Amino acid sequence: MTFEIGEKVVYPNQGVGTIENISARSFGAQFEKFYLLRLVYTSMTVMVPFSNVGNIGLRKITKTSEIAKVLNYLSIGVVSNIADWKCRFKVNSEKMQSGNLLQIADVLKGLLILQADKPLSFREKKMLERARHMLVSELSIARGMDQEEATATLQKALAKSFLTLPPVS
Repeated sequence: MTFEIGEKVVYPNQGVGTIENISARSFGAQFEKFYLLRLVYTSMTVMVPFSNVGNIGLRKITKTSEIAKVLNYLSIGVVSNIADWKCRFKVNSEKMQSGNLLQIADVLKGLLILQADKPLSFREKKMLERARHMLVSELSIARGMDQEEATATLQKALAKSFLTLPPVS
């Protein structure tokens, strides 16, 4: 998969970023091309080798049809949470690292359901915040809306499942 300078992309588990530059470097006898990616949420820059794009899971912004599936899942989808927090955290971490928006929605919804019953651990709270951020940022870019509109859209979908997004901390 190739990207162009200025294109918005998703870096799994980190969120949306912009391709700022494409450069090349040599390491001994090897020559490698890189994408220089600036992450929107943290303003951090990341260099992603062309040869590693597939392994990392760098991808284009999700299409509107896929966003509709995510919103529908948040509205009526069924979540099964694992009782043991260590196993649950491991499974949820893998879902977050996949970069798949539907799996990120599953993590968000599962943690919101769990949070309604008992307080989340510090690590799960952080994961919930990251899932929220990733969904809001990608929804806002995919649908051309600002962050507040994207948050309201997510909240409307979750309300159908009697869930509420936590405030940004």
